Amino acid sequence: MDLKEIRDKINEVDDQLLECFIKRMELSYEVAKAKHKEGLIIKNKSREREILDRVTKNAGEFAPYARLLYSTLFDLSKSYQSEFLLKSQELEDQIKEAVKNTPELLPKKGMIAVQGTEGSYSQQAPDKLFPMGHLMYFDTFESVFDAVEQGLCDYGVLPIENSSNGSVKEVYELMEKKNFSIISSFRLFIHHGLLGKKGIKKEDIKEIISHRQALEQCSGYLKKISDVEITSVRNTAMAAKTVSESDRKELAAISSLHCAELYGLEVIEDGIQNSDNNYTRFICISKKLEIYPGANKISIMLTASHEPGGLYKIIARFASLGLNLTKIESRSIVGRDFEFMFHFDFEGSVLMPEVMGLLSSLKKENPDFVFLGNYSET
Repeated sequence: MDLKEIRDKINEVDDQLLECFIKRMELSYEVAKAKHKEGLIIKNKSREREILDRVTKNAGEFAPYARLLYSTLFDLSKSYQSEFLLKSQELEDQIKEAVKNTPELLPKKGMIAVQGTEGSYSQQAPDKLFPMGHLMYFDTFESVFDAVEQGLCDYGVLPIENSSNGSVKEVYELMEKKNFSIISSFRLFIHHGLLGKKGIKKEDIKEIISHRQALEQCSGYLKKISDVEITSVRNTAMAAKTVSESDRKELAAISSLHCAELYGLEVIEDGIQNSDNNYTRFICISKKLEIYPGANKISIMLTASHEPGGLYKIIARFASLGLNLTKIESRSIVGRDFEFMFHFDFEGSVLMPEVMGLLSSLKKENPDFVFLGNYSET
């Protein structure tokens, strides 16, 4: 046979496979109805092992590939069955209520909680979302969560990851402990400069202070400077303010050009970050669930079963629905040996029936599941 004839034969087999696949999924639906009637759970390990043993025996040299194929079929079948058997009506009602009651536009004003001081990047970020908002500054990220949860502030703005330096671990850790919803996400370009008192030269500097994230984002620049002490402080604006108020002429800060102007400092060197593509992603949080029109990104938290393929089986369900996972972050769970909480970000809307079905079934299956929000990212 020539190549065309071989491909024609493959097309015939593919048609047969598709027909068999559709029949199998339809039978999976019948199984789901039967299990629901009898009060049975979806997972049946003994039944899966029975099929895999038979497949392995009959597939000959293709046994490993056949086992993988059938394992994938099991995952697809269980995902399909979950849409009928495992639904959290409570979560669906909560989401539908939020969609119904959320206004068309994010308000431009309100009391906004941020970590830092005037001039910090955390201050510049909410200015873009809430141009008429009133900012309330807090020393820690936890205080921002608490201010929103306790109703002291309407919203909170927090950095969650940096394009050059990765996730803000403290924020992710707090997300597992606090009650909140994400209502918006956006990226802010981060441009660092070395700031000092007017007239100071680079060779006169003995100590540089800044926030840990900023120091790491400028690590390449700092490695080239010798005999200089590097000190971490709470935020970049505080670093600039400290330099401004200090009598020490040999003290410098890594901060924004905005802070140089704000605190009367001189830019000794500009653009010292490791990458010109240096962005920090911020999230805006609310006490109540708000889902604004056009929301196209979803964040959730859940645990995976502590077994081979546990995480893969969750990821496969997103893949089967054509949903694009944009981030997976894992955090170890304190007090639970070798168990992890996973943070998933993916593209989608709760208005899509398949997305609502997936979220609902994950909520029902996973006692640690948390729906963090459906929001727009700019």
